[in-house]
Amino acid sequence: MARSGKRPNSNIAICGAGIAGPALALRLLDYGFQPTLIERAPSFRDGGYMIDIWGTGYDVVEAYGLTQAARARGYLFDRLAMVDAKGRETASFGGPVFRRVLADRFFSIPRGDLARTLHEAIGGRAETLYGTSIRALRETATGVEAELTNGETRPFDLVIGADGLRSSVRDLTFGPASEVEADLGYGAASFFADGYPHRDEGVYVSHGRPGRQISRYAMRGGRTVFLLVFARDAGLGRLARDLAAQKALLRKTFGEDAWETPEILARLDRADDLYFDSVSQIRMPRWSQGRVALIGDAAHSPSLLAGAGAALAMLGAYVLAGELDRADGDYRQAFAAYEDRLRPYMQRQQKAAVGFAGAFAPKTSLGLAVRDSVLRLMNLPLLGGLSTKLMLGESFPLPDYG
Repeated sequence: MARSGKRPNSNIAICGAGIAGPALALRLLDYGFQPTLIERAPSFRDGGYMIDIWGTGYDVVEAYGLTQAARARGYLFDRLAMVDAKGRETASFGGPVFRRVLADRFFSIPRGDLARTLHEAIGGRAETLYGTSIRALRETATGVEAELTNGETRPFDLVIGADGLRSSVRDLTFGPASEVEADLGYGAASFFADGYPHRDEGVYVSHGRPGRQISRYAMRGGRTVFLLVFARDAGLGRLARDLAAQKALLRKTFGEDAWETPEILARLDRADDLYFDSVSQIRMPRWSQGRVALIGDAAHSPSLLAGAGAALAMLGAYVLAGELDRADGDYRQAFAAYEDRLRPYMQRQQKAAVGFAGAFAPKTSLGLAVRDSVLRLMNLPLLGGLSTKLMLGESFPLPDYG
């Protein structure tokens, strides 16, 4: 493929077409660069877990001009409800306190729907290679040669790894994930089902046992999304691509639980699209090397349970694209500015997320009781307001890149 020549270093490969990759491509297109999206999945990936958009995440979606489109596909989370083995509510939080503090600047959206919103905004202006990944990278004096799994070798000016927690670009450039992945001791799985009979519109319903939690959220069209979180000692690497083994582990982990768990596991058995992974963070001493840089979970995953991974991915894309434009394609200057601006903030987000993982699925009965007591206290106006602001985390002032 010929280099575009419109701007210095304008021919940019972006590996990953989930959230971070399309977000970066969209901004780069606006600045006159020519991105190419490379995605290992054979087609657009729908589904995934629910993403909460608030605080800095809401600011970022707004900066992209996508608030209306994303909210149209989103859901208004109103309340979190914890239930016991018989479905009786034991604790809840949300409602008026939640809405007042957030001032309507919040919504939830399935990961796939947010990705679709970004792809639609790109509108075919960027080439997307599905069913393809990068097999090897070789930096030259003028660019990067990317050997692709489809048999092609393409020249690019820059390569950006936006391919998530299991980034192949990171492995090729910085070494194996084992050197930068911090396992938080939990696993998570998520899937969708049609026609599930139990529905509580606008309520995120969860049932917890020591070391595990199973949750559901009602969606449009009779669909329901489920999230299963569990503590574990052994790694999940051997289950990375084995759907049957993943389901077997989930049945073994949750198989003795009450509430609606038997019904949910029956739906799991019929699911053909399952998100399944360890709850991990990526902690790297640097996010770029030469002409290759990382964004999103590939660079600084806070973990799925932090609830902010997609928003932070879009934030990283926004900043990196803005710095490349500001530096007129000088990647050395842009990569350094991108990291200097974001790294302190991302490190603080990761630190906060470590504590949140334990609160999400406490490992003891006492921990569950304490968690429920705290949720009940959060309904008090003053305490609830302060707690909601803490949940939002530290805000990040978005640079004005024009």
